[in-house]
Amino acid sequence: MNIALLGYGTVGGGVYELLKDRQDITVKYVLDKAPIPELGERSVTDFSVILQDGEVDTVVEVMGGSEPALQYLTGAMRAGKNIVTANKQLLAEHYDTVTSVARETGVGFRSSAAVGGGIPWLPNLQRQKRLGQIAEVCGIMNGTTNYILDVMHKKGYDYDSVLQDAQRLGYAEADPTADIEGLDVRRKLMISANVAFDTSLTEQQVPVAGIAGITREDIAGFNEQGYVCKLYATARRVKDGAVMAVVEPTLFKAETLEAAVPANFNLITSVSEYAGRQSFFGEGAGRWPTAFAVVQDLLDLCEKKQGFYTQISQPMPSNNLCEERRYYVRYLVDTWFMDGCVEKRWGNGVITRPVTPAQMHSWYLESRRNDPEIFFAAFNG
Repeated sequence: MNIALLGYGTVGGGVYELLKDRQDITVKYVLDKAPIPELGERSVTDFSVILQDGEVDTVVEVMGGSEPALQYLTGAMRAGKNIVTANKQLLAEHYDTVTSVARETGVGFRSSAAVGGGIPWLPNLQRQKRLGQIAEVCGIMNGTTNYILDVMHKKGYDYDSVLQDAQRLGYAEADPTADIEGLDVRRKLMISANVAFDTSLTEQQVPVAGIAGITREDIAGFNEQGYVCKLYATARRVKDGAVMAVVEPTLFKAETLEAAVPANFNLITSVSEYAGRQSFFGEGAGRWPTAFAVVQDLLDLCEKKQGFYTQISQPMPSNNLCEERRYYVRYLVDTWFMDGCVEKRWGNGVITRPVTPAQMHSWYLESRRNDPEIFFAAFNG
C-alpha cells in the first residue's frame, strides 16, 4: 500500500513514526503547508501531485477542519483512492457528502480515530448493528473536560487553575473552547449516532452545554452529596422513529462506573438489542492513541476491509421533549421558567422538578446572555 499523509502535526507525525519502518505500507508523500526538509522528496505542498499519482492508493487525512480537507478527500475518492481520516469536524458537518461519495466510488472509507482516539469504538458499533438494532450510544467522550472535572473533584482546585494545568500538560488546546463548551463532544456524538442509527444528524438536533461555568463550590457540593460531575453525551432511539440527543454536564452517584473514569480517559457505551450494554474505556485523544487508530484502519484496508460507514443514511427527526430529568442549577438572574420549576434548594443552587432537555437548554441559552456564570447539570437516572 502506498499512502499520502495529509498533515504533519501531532497526529500526523505520530502516524509517520509508526509507519516509517513498515514494509507493507509506504508513505510516498506528506502534504503540509510548508516543505519539511527532513522528509526530502516525500514532502509536498501541492495536493494535485498526490491526486495525479496513480501509485497512491490511500490518502490519510489528519489536517483537521472542514476545508480544504473536504475538497481533498472528495477529490481523492473520485480518483479511486481509499480514505482514512481522523477529522471529526469534517465528519460531523459533512457526513452525508463524504459517505455518499465513498458509496458512489466504491472506495474504502474508515475513520476509527474520529471518536475515542485509540478506543475501537466505531468499528465495534459497525459489528454490533450487523445483528440487531442499536438503541443508544452515550458516554464520556472528551479527555480535556474529564481531566478538569476529575482534578476539581479530587483536589478541590478552581476551574481556571485546572484548565491552565491541562494546557500545560497538553490535554487542552491554547483555545479550549471546542472542548469546554461541549462542541467536540457534540461532533463525536453525532458521528456515533450516524453510524449506530444509519442517519445523518445536524448540529441543530443536538443541544449542548459545557462546563465553563462550573466552580469549586459546585464541586464541593456534589462531593458532599455523593455525586461526581461528568460532561456526558447521549443519543437514544425514541418513539416514532425519532432520536433524543443531548450533551450536558451530568451528575453520577459516586459508586457508578462513569464516576470512576479518571484523568483524560473516555468511557463510551452502546446499548444494543442482543449484546445489551457494552462500554469501551481508554485514552480518547493524544498523539499515540490517535495515530494507533489511524494505522489500524490502514491495516484493515490492507486486509480488504473497506466498508465502514453506513450503506444508507436516512434523516431522523429529533425529539428532546420525550423524557424528563431533574437538574442542579446555579443562577443569579430570576426568570419565569426557574420560578416555576424549582423543587428545592441544594448547595449553591437548586434542584428542579423534572423538565425536558429541550426546555432546560432553551432556558440556558437565553439566560446565559444576562447570566454568563450560570451552570447546570442533569441528574443521571
